[in-house]
Amino acid sequence: MSTEKLNKKKTIDLRKKHIGPSCKIFFSHDPIKIIQAKGQYMYDETGQRYLDCINNVAHVGHCHPDVVKAGAQQMEQLNTNTRFLHDNLVLYAQKLQATLPDKLSVCYFVNSGSEANDLALRLARQYSGHKDIITLENAYHGHISSLIDISPYKFHQLSDAELNPFVHVAPSPDVYRGKYRADHFDPATAYADEVKDIIEKVHKKGGKIAAFIAESLQSCGGQVIPPAGYFQHVAEHVHKAGGLFIADEVQVGFGRVGTNFWAFQLQGEDFVPDIVTMGKPIGNGHPMSCVVTTKEVAEAFMSSGMEYFNTFGGNPVSCAIGLAVLDVIVKEDLQGNALRVGQHLTDLLEKQKEKHPLIGDIRGCGLFVGVELVRDRLTLTPATAEAQEVIYKLKEQHILLSADGPHRNVLKFKPPLCFTTEDAELVVEKIDLILTGILKYASVFLAP
Repeated sequence: MSTEKLNKKKTIDLRKKHIGPSCKIFFSHDPIKIIQAKGQYMYDETGQRYLDCINNVAHVGHCHPDVVKAGAQQMEQLNTNTRFLHDNLVLYAQKLQATLPDKLSVCYFVNSGSEANDLALRLARQYSGHKDIITLENAYHGHISSLIDISPYKFHQLSDAELNPFVHVAPSPDVYRGKYRADHFDPATAYADEVKDIIEKVHKKGGKIAAFIAESLQSCGGQVIPPAGYFQHVAEHVHKAGGLFIADEVQVGFGRVGTNFWAFQLQGEDFVPDIVTMGKPIGNGHPMSCVVTTKEVAEAFMSSGMEYFNTFGGNPVSCAIGLAVLDVIVKEDLQGNALRVGQHLTDLLEKQKEKHPLIGDIRGCGLFVGVELVRDRLTLTPATAEAQEVIYKLKEQHILLSADGPHRNVLKFKPPLCFTTEDAELVVEKIDLILTGILKYASVFLAP
């Protein structure tokens, strides 16, 4: 099986020499060298198989043969930019739009989620004529400068970070740990009113709102599921202020939530964003992304007089791959699988919650699931060290999972959508054993 060109030590040495030190690696004290992958499995240089519970990029499964074939065949024929007519571009745009509400009909193809979100900000500012952006606590929207400014998940890590004066941070709609919790009589309205208050403060200072941007489900922020109705109320406040609502689906779109194709649809049929951004799963690992918006917003963008062009966005190879991904999702009923397997996973985890006091909350939709570990269910003291222990112990069992959230205490499940009930049972069985071991160790350590 091995296709490695260098031994592991040489790979590590060359990485240290030539790759920027800010580029972190999983399990840095003992990194895994992956040389092959298929479906929901990844393989290291020794042939050891790892169950991948975190790779939401390989959406329909690593190296899916239909996706690989589509890209290879098109690459043999033609790859060029969108200034030439090509059927793949328009056929893909048509097929992608069919998954969205009719109002969202105009596509801009780019190469990454970061590019998509940056373009969405440009669209909103051009349409509204305003500059101010409202984002959420713990949000992550990308790695380029304009997006670090609206990504508290990133800029809060900087000791000398200065908030961009045009960026305003609203509370994360977290009903477990946030300002308004599940026992609040109407958390959706309460969190939306926080956005309304920000808008009023901006107006008093002479500013104007261009957009509110939110991940439809916060991922890096700790697998946060907004209460139903929250987006509708926020959109009402933002539209009244002359701004647009941007839904970031980069990590959660394309059927992952199971009940719907897009996570923003969990809010209800009466909610439609003005702009939707997508990336990661769109190309199953191929660098591709998209911004979809309304005709009105697109025409306003054109009225600036500046042509928009992207060298690689929407090229024939990317679109062929994108078409194949959409076909596989339907052919293999991966949205249905996400719903069924995700529910099974959640049910298994809920049983573990009854058994293990460290599990404070289980939340999720489809194959987007978070397990928040706490040392005390009343004070919600984050069990950060314990979460890291789970991650490293799972690695020893050849299962790849990650922990995230502002306290790094939320176990994140975002596997390829070909994940099975057997995979779910295996992971939960191992988590059960690990948490049991942590509890025994703590009992011994704390014993008088």
